[in-house]
Amino acid sequence: MAQTQEAWSSRLGVILAVAGSAVGLGNFLRFPGLAAQYGGGAFMIAYFASLLLIGIPICWVEWTLGRFGGRAGYHSTSGIFQVLMQKPYAKYLGVIGFVVPVCIYMYYVYIEAWCLGYALNAFAGNLSQPGMNYGAFFGRFTGASSDGVALHFGLGDVGIFVLIVYVLNFYFIYRGISKGIEFVCKWGMPLLILIAVIVLARVLTLGTPDAAKPDQNVINGLGYLWNPGDIATGLKNPQLWLAAAGQIFFSLSVGFGVIITYASYLKSKDDVVLSGLTASAANEFCEVGLGGLITVPAAFIFLGAAGIVGQGTFGLGFNVLPEVFARMPGGQIFASIFFLLLFLAAITSSLSMLQPGIAFLEEGLDIGRKQSVALLGLVTAIGTLFIWYFSKDLKALDTIDFWVGTVMLFVQATFLVLIFGWGLGIERGWAIAHEGAEMRIPNIYKFIIKYVTPAFLLLIFLLFVLQNVFGWNYSFSHPEFNPTAYVRDLVGSAPNYVARLSVGLIIVMTIFSIVLVNIAGKNWVRREANQSKQETSP
Repeated sequence: MAQTQEAWSSRLGVILAVAGSAVGLGNFLRFPGLAAQYGGGAFMIAYFASLLLIGIPICWVEWTLGRFGGRAGYHSTSGIFQVLMQKPYAKYLGVIGFVVPVCIYMYYVYIEAWCLGYALNAFAGNLSQPGMNYGAFFGRFTGASSDGVALHFGLGDVGIFVLIVYVLNFYFIYRGISKGIEFVCKWGMPLLILIAVIVLARVLTLGTPDAAKPDQNVINGLGYLWNPGDIATGLKNPQLWLAAAGQIFFSLSVGFGVIITYASYLKSKDDVVLSGLTASAANEFCEVGLGGLITVPAAFIFLGAAGIVGQGTFGLGFNVLPEVFARMPGGQIFASIFFLLLFLAAITSSLSMLQPGIAFLEEGLDIGRKQSVALLGLVTAIGTLFIWYFSKDLKALDTIDFWVGTVMLFVQATFLVLIFGWGLGIERGWAIAHEGAEMRIPNIYKFIIKYVTPAFLLLIFLLFVLQNVFGWNYSFSHPEFNPTAYVRDLVGSAPNYVARLSVGLIIVMTIFSIVLVNIAGKNWVRREANQSKQETSP
């Protein structure tokens, strides 16, 4: 094999790396927004149910399969599936494990550039000007107002920041597992948590900043997010369960193909049960304990409920919060460090999205680190440039996020659970998972992983498709189907050409990945044949 053998330098390193992969923008922007939208109490019940039935089981599955594949010298999803199932078609089931992280990286790194750009613009005072229209700034800075307008390179433009974060990502990924990813996460994660605690302390000590609006205080801000509300009614809403399950996917990075690749670099007897649970707990602390207490309460204190309702992830993070910080004493400093926090969360996640692609190219094409980094850099740069140029209404970004970052993600997660529970076999998988384990997984999870998790995944995915593709109104007595924009943009009477081009890019990437997997399969067969000859030769 052309690539060098890599490994984590410490157990803490791999835990922080997996936690860093999971801790991203969703922890500090997406989760608080969803919790506020669907009512804190009801949403949290669905959220923790999804965590126990989907998130943690798939996390353990990926850690176990990854370490098992790593023993045989495979670090990519396709390679691990191949060695696990020993079937010619198995490697093709792992194609999504290459497509998903690579395509998500193409737009995630663009959002990462926003975070760095906002941090520096906040520090320069460009986000605290009197009467500033933050929506207009966001539209111009990100290119959401018009195609091509983001292709500029001043401090108030995203271009220079895209180049900076691209160089940073590929510099660290070139340095490898221990000197690159582990180094960034060992420094980045503690710094991220420290900044989050500082910002949280400031939010919790705001009190009632406007005496004319006594109801807009920190206690009511926390209550707006966390008061239980009508839990019974909330839990009957299928959309709430969809949102909660989807957040778990994004939150823990399960199904991305990242954890299975990271775990493949573990030593043979390294613990995966406690390590996987620890990494999940670290993510939950950042999401529920930090992100859930910062974003929405801060916005409520200064803008009230009207300033939060209807805001999406980007609206809350890049339109609402800058206005909140502008009204806060010392807001310029806190805005700077908050967006630095988002940047650190983003870069630890974006690095994790590159490693599955690097691992596959190295072991599948028998090429070294320089060649794999150069090839992946070229492929992802084409995709990012596409998203960067076709930026109006973030249509390209949104389309790829939907079809890859959501639909393919569900499919990949389902493959992982089924292969563990039914392909590898639950008893064999259980034995592999507990090799070197410092704690035991409760036996109830044998039943959950084999039956409950796949059934829950398929049910949630079915509801997701019915709602977000076919536009079902969730009524059985008077069902209505109004295909959503994701469908109308492609096959409607007035299709959107950017959406069509975006899906075309996904199709090209998928075909490209299948071709690479086919080449890799031939190389793996040849490699195993050579190994067999060496073992049998006198």
